[in-house]
Amino acid sequence: MTPVVSVRGLTKSYGEFEALKGINLQLRDKTVTAFIGPSGCGKSTLLRIIDGIDTPDAGRIVLDGKDVTGTTGNGRGMVFQNFGLLPWRTVLGNVEFPLEIDGVGTSERRDLARHFIELVGLASFAEHYPHELSGGMQQRVGIARALMRKPILIFMDEPFGALDAQTREQLQEDFLKIWSRTGATVVFVTHSIDEALFLSDRIFVFNTAPGRIRTIVESPVAAERLNSDVRAHPDFARYRAELRDMLRSEP
Repeated sequence: MTPVVSVRGLTKSYGEFEALKGINLQLRDKTVTAFIGPSGCGKSTLLRIIDGIDTPDAGRIVLDGKDVTGTTGNGRGMVFQNFGLLPWRTVLGNVEFPLEIDGVGTSERRDLARHFIELVGLASFAEHYPHELSGGMQQRVGIARALMRKPILIFMDEPFGALDAQTREQLQEDFLKIWSRTGATVVFVTHSIDEALFLSDRIFVFNTAPGRIRTIVESPVAAERLNSDVRAHPDFARYRAELRDMLRSEP
């Protein structure tokens, strides 16, 4: 499968702290990839660097055949853990905001915003404000907003970490349905092994700092995750145990 992103020899330090060292990876087109590992191993740092929010000390980021090291935009979007919604704007106002910044006309951007609001299941809440929504609904707004520029690549940094367990599980299922209709490539950071197995095609397991990729795990249930409850699959339990043991072996 053709890679949409290649990371080549990426290294990043903050003062004397070496966050990432010699990262090489490829992200496959139209797949979901999870980054898991101990706290402080550089997962979120790597996400920010690929997105262009941060810059590496060395190495390159190639997106769709073009060097995008240190630049933002270029077909990339981000979904944050804390939702990041503007409290004085309605759902519609929040979702259309990226295209408003881009100078897209009111009618065009609102039509597209309504399309994505409907896609995430919030058509009847378009005129509501963030404080009138549950946490799960607010994160749906964040997902719709990230889709507005029709990015090739979507980054999600602990996107469901602030939600209660029941809402988190439901939103995971809903997210897969949304993703299957967009054709985007998704990369997300999580501390949940279950979430990584359930959502992703591949899981990159990181060592402790300086962050390195310890191994890559192909999800055993990826092909079935859209059509059945893969959490009950025997391989799901087996791989969960193996990944847990792997992470516990880290200092």
